[in-house]
Amino acid sequence: MRRLLLIAFLLLIAVAGGWITYSLFPKFQGYRAPGVFVDIPKGASARTIGRILESQGVIRNQWAFVLLCRTRPRHKLQAGEYFFEHPETAFEVFDTLAAGRIFELSVTIPEGFNTLQIAALFEEKGLVPRDTFLAAVSDASPVRDFAPDAPSVEGFLFPATYQFPRHITAQDAITTMTSHFRAVWNSLGSADAHQSAMTPDQILTLASMVESETPKPDERPIVAGVFMNRLRRGMLLESDPTVAYALEQAGKYRGVLTTADLRFDSPYNTYRYKGLPPGPIANPGEASLRAARGPAAVDYLYFVADTEGGHFFSKTLAEHNKNVARYHQLLKDKNKKEPAHPRRAQRQP
Repeated sequence: MRRLLLIAFLLLIAVAGGWITYSLFPKFQGYRAPGVFVDIPKGASARTIGRILESQGVIRNQWAFVLLCRTRPRHKLQAGEYFFEHPETAFEVFDTLAAGRIFELSVTIPEGFNTLQIAALFEEKGLVPRDTFLAAVSDASPVRDFAPDAPSVEGFLFPATYQFPRHITAQDAITTMTSHFRAVWNSLGSADAHQSAMTPDQILTLASMVESETPKPDERPIVAGVFMNRLRRGMLLESDPTVAYALEQAGKYRGVLTTADLRFDSPYNTYRYKGLPPGPIANPGEASLRAARGPAAVDYLYFVADTEGGHFFSKTLAEHNKNVARYHQLLKDKNKKEPAHPRRAQRQP
């Protein structure tokens, strides 16, 4: 009798061992290609998680998975949305959840993008509807300590590559980007003595203009220096990107600027109003922030495009007019169509 019981016990152990081995060790995929999203709620028990994983075809058996969890009590499974796209063992699935490798979308915010462009990008990525993002952007409370009068978080959405979960809220995304801005800003140290009279938000506004004027890092301190020279002399800044921004915010920008556009009535139009715009016109990167905090000590007052992505700089209006003519000649030589209004960022006030 004892022998039979021993045999039965051994058979039971063999069956249980085989069941555990079959449930945990072989790679398994019970879902269709290209993959399946699995949402693990906060505070879910191992039993609940096992049931969800089995129902989604990620693991073969929920009870075997629960047993696996109990053998690893020090590892806490993380809540979040996961994406499974190929066969995995239960151990691999467990490790994915324990490490919290949730599914995230890579979103790159280019330097110089404004909030309208970022909102469109978020909608394109399927993260947040454009209008929802823009509504959140208009709440400047996340940066009120930095810029008490900021009309929005424009300028504070630091350009970088971010990893966002699919269901992130606009507010959480903004918090992430503004936090990155603060980290970069604080890493730059103190501003140049030239900027001692400017508030941090004014420096940021200047940086956004520098970012919008030139894509060349080596030119940015020079452009910042030109703007500072004009500010000191009480000259209009006459920056095309500020006009484009004003028109874009009003839904009237057509992609090029005309002479009539330069008369558009907006506090952001630096052809009509002296001083800096009331806030940033774009979200500048680190190079532009550095340039605005430490402008180059130059005596230039004007600059115009050189058709190669850079600019010709000049000290006098006469020199500037020659450079404008040079710009048009270069366009003609390249057989390019002359734009309605070239990027003549600085003109005689």
